[in-house]
Amino acid sequence: MPYLNRLGTLIINNNRITRINPNIGEYLPKLHTLVLINNRLVNLAEIDPLASLPKLHFLSLLDNNITKKPNYRLYVIHKLKSLRVLDFKKVKGKERAEAEHLFASKEVEEEARRESVKTFTPGEVPNVLEGAEEQQAPKVVAPTPDQIIAIKAAIVNSQTLEEVARLEKALNSGQLPADLKILDGTGSNSVKEQDDKMATDNQNEAEPNNLEEQKDNEPTPMEQE
Repeated sequence: MPYLNRLGTLIINNNRITRINPNIGEYLPKLHTLVLINNRLVNLAEIDPLASLPKLHFLSLLDNNITKKPNYRLYVIHKLKSLRVLDFKKVKGKERAEAEHLFASKEVEEEARRESVKTFTPGEVPNVLEGAEEQQAPKVVAPTPDQIIAIKAAIVNSQTLEEVARLEKALNSGQLPADLKILDGTGSNSVKEQDDKMATDNQNEAEPNNLEEQKDNEPTPMEQE
């Protein structure tokens, strides 16, 4: 993180931020406004590093799962002593007093952090789904020689450009996606049959030419004067 000793306002919405640098106060000593709308801050402990910003007056964490945790607003007000506006709502003296009373001891703070981790919020599901999608991605395996021949045959018989591009990519990369269904024996036999057919056709085409050459080379009878 760069050292920005003159930066006062930082707006980083929609960036999938999941945690805050513990040393943010060292790098942004004059930061007074921080907007982190629609990110992925989940637990109360994740905003603790903001306590190292002595001039932080305005903070917004809207559309983060952290805002749905029990006592979220009071916890943030308690941790950030200089805060004046939270989520575009002015911090009232009554809230400040209530926060100080609620979190009068370190044990209560620790309990609030543990509770926020245990508490389920719907917004936390996408992270799990993303991991599941990665696990469900087809495994990549190297093709066998028979499969390479079969891929070449499939390219010849492809009906769409998309399928041709996919097969060529598998052939060039040397990796065969597990969901690509290619029969080893059928592919190799079809290619072999095509090669045999091409060889036969070439041989048939060559025979007439040979006959013509032989005819031209035959001696002609002498003409009578």
